[in-house]
Amino acid sequence: MAFIDTGGGKANSFQEGSKLYIVLLTLVATLGGLLFGYDTAVVNGAEKSLVEFYIYKENGGNYLFDPATIFTLISQYRLLMVIVLYLVFIIIGGQMIGLFGKKKGSIVGLTLLAGLTIWAVSFLGKALPSINDVTEMKNTADAVKGFVIASALIGCIIGGATAGFISKSLGRKNGLFIAAIAFFVSAVGAWKPEAFNFFGIMDAYSFVIYRIIGGIGVGIASMISPMYIAEIAPAKARGKLVSFNQFAIIFGMLVIYFVNLVISRQGDEQWLISEGWRYMFLSGAIPAAIFIILLFFVPETPRYLAMKGKDEKALNVLEKIAGKDSAKNILADIKGTLHEVNAPWLSYGFGVIIVGILLSVFQQAVGINVVLYYAGNIFRDMGASTDSSLLQTIVVGLVNLSFTVVAILTVDKFGRKPLMIIGSVGMAISMIALGYTFFTGNVGMVALIFMLLYTAAFAMSWGPVCWVLLAEIFPNSIRGALSIAVAAQWIANWIVSFTFPIMNDNVWLNEHFNHGFSYWIYGIMSILSAVFMWKFVPETKGRTLESIEELWKKK
Repeated sequence: MAFIDTGGGKANSFQEGSKLYIVLLTLVATLGGLLFGYDTAVVNGAEKSLVEFYIYKENGGNYLFDPATIFTLISQYRLLMVIVLYLVFIIIGGQMIGLFGKKKGSIVGLTLLAGLTIWAVSFLGKALPSINDVTEMKNTADAVKGFVIASALIGCIIGGATAGFISKSLGRKNGLFIAAIAFFVSAVGAWKPEAFNFFGIMDAYSFVIYRIIGGIGVGIASMISPMYIAEIAPAKARGKLVSFNQFAIIFGMLVIYFVNLVISRQGDEQWLISEGWRYMFLSGAIPAAIFIILLFFVPETPRYLAMKGKDEKALNVLEKIAGKDSAKNILADIKGTLHEVNAPWLSYGFGVIIVGILLSVFQQAVGINVVLYYAGNIFRDMGASTDSSLLQTIVVGLVNLSFTVVAILTVDKFGRKPLMIIGSVGMAISMIALGYTFFTGNVGMVALIFMLLYTAAFAMSWGPVCWVLLAEIFPNSIRGALSIAVAAQWIANWIVSFTFPIMNDNVWLNEHFNHGFSYWIYGIMSILSAVFMWKFVPETKGRTLESIEELWKKK
């Protein structure tokens, strides 16, 4: 099933509205994106300290385990893993009902529940590794490490899956409020997880819970921030304005890279392990508080207000962003697409749902968040010190930010599809080459160059443009179905981030591939993403949201 853009449905632009007002609203909404980047990337600088503080210490290849705590750590990890997966299942089960209807959705949900229960019984009943078996202890501890480091992504799945319900029932603005509060609570809780441990579990998992809370904020913001921007932006500039959300995400990552570096230089390695990482997480409370305050001064989107029958308020907002002459016509267009506010998610067939899900999955399967979350670890694999690895991470962040600007400047000129396909090809070449440098042991400057090329290719394509497409392709009457795509994105993100340390540090894989295996997997995924974009995704450049809805009706 290939989608071809017929070229119709060109946009009515908002020529008479206040450009400054639109930009200010966009900037406030992009703070959700900034906190998204800040919160997810903060763990980059803290990863090594967290592992040594909570899990094991590494000394010249020798892994030191504390017998008094390691088995409790593993046992509670297994129990929490089962609990969070059941929680995620409950959230995803609701999505299945929304997708398939109550009867079919319940059958799909019960099937998934049976499979999950069988796995949970086996997982909980598995024997604990012997303290004398260093290899098995290391592999098990790496699984715990992946769980702790990637714990925020569990919350992202929950937040992403519930964001559709929140945005529809409470509104886009209130959804951003909830996200901002979650960011603030997470920053404070992760700073002192032992002081705020109200859960009766190890401090490491108190930290995990606060990271999950922050992840819920990220998941909500990841959907509602671009949705808010898309719903207040003129179609002519929508791609550029929604891309600013991705710019804010990358800028947030770059800011925390600098913050992490500054904090790391306030003491020695031991101070960083015991105290320094805490301030990295606490620093996120500052932008979260600013976001909360600014949200008091922005309006709800006109599309949400129209959906709730608040036409007068919707018209007032439209007059500010579109001008009085255009506002009434635009409101009429909006209301014309809201006649089926509670339309079933499959009203337009499986096509838009599948395209949305696969866009999300491929954005993560190409491995970008391995680079963003584990860059310090990757650079240490190349032989860099902790301080040097943080500096190199900043270089990655600068490249990411610079080429995101390229996407912002070109997405409305060249279109979505060309940028995405070019980016996929660039990522495939870079990841395959990066894996080869590890495989042959020729790491160093060449490996760094390929990592930067990969980052640049992603930043000018799948980073910002994927969010533009996700914000555009779902019709107004089933806009809540976007939550399926967002949840799928975070599930894919969590799987990739959780499995990377397992693959990257696995003894057998390193004996045969020398850290190169995982990068080749991401290279293959990049090739598949190019094929997917070429064959199945429609071009949306220059179309109104209402005309994109008509495009799906034609299919």
